[in-house]
Amino acid sequence: MRLITASVFALAATPAFAASGPFFSLGNTDFVVLLGLIVFIAILIYFKVPSLIMGMLDARAEGIKSEIEEARKLREDAQKLLAEYERQQKEVQEQADRIVADAKAEATAAGEQARVDLAKSVERRMAAAEEQIESAQASAVKEVRDQAVLIAIAASRDIIGKQMTAAEGNKLIDDGIAQVDAKLH
Repeated sequence: MRLITASVFALAATPAFAASGPFFSLGNTDFVVLLGLIVFIAILIYFKVPSLIMGMLDARAEGIKSEIEEARKLREDAQKLLAEYERQQKEVQEQADRIVADAKAEATAAGEQARVDLAKSVERRMAAAEEQIESAQASAVKEVRDQAVLIAIAASRDIIGKQMTAAEGNKLIDDGIAQVDAKLH
C-alpha cells in the first residue's frame, strides 16, 4: 500500500521537478510559464477585456435590475387588479344577495296577495251560493204555496160544490162582482 502511494506521488510531482537551473533563464519552465502568463494578462489589458467583461456584467446587472423592477411593477399591477376583482366580486355578491332578498320579499307579498284574493273569491262564491240557496228556497216556498193554493182551491171547490146550491152560488157571484165594481170605481 505504501508503495502504491509513493509511486502516485512520484508521478504527480514529476512536472514540478522539470524546472532546472536558475529561475530567470529560458531553460526554466517555471519562468517561461510565468512570462507567458504575464504576456497573456498584458494582452487582455491592452485589448481592454476586463473592462469589456465588467461592462457586460454591468449591462447584465442593469438588465436584471430592470427585469426585477418590471416584475415588481407587474406584481403591484396584479395585486391592484386582484383587489379590484375581489371588490367587484363582493359588489356582485351583495347585489345578488339583494336580488334574492327582493325576490323572496316579492314572493312572500305575492303569496299574501294570493291568499287575500283567494279569501275574497271564496267569500264571493259563498255569498253567491247563499243567494242561490235563498233564491232556490224562495222558489221552492213559492212553488209549495202555489201548489197549496191550487190544492186548497180544488178542495174548496169540491167542498163548496157539494155543500152549495145553485141559488147560493149565484148570490156569491153577484156579491163578488159588486165588490170588484166597488173597488174599481
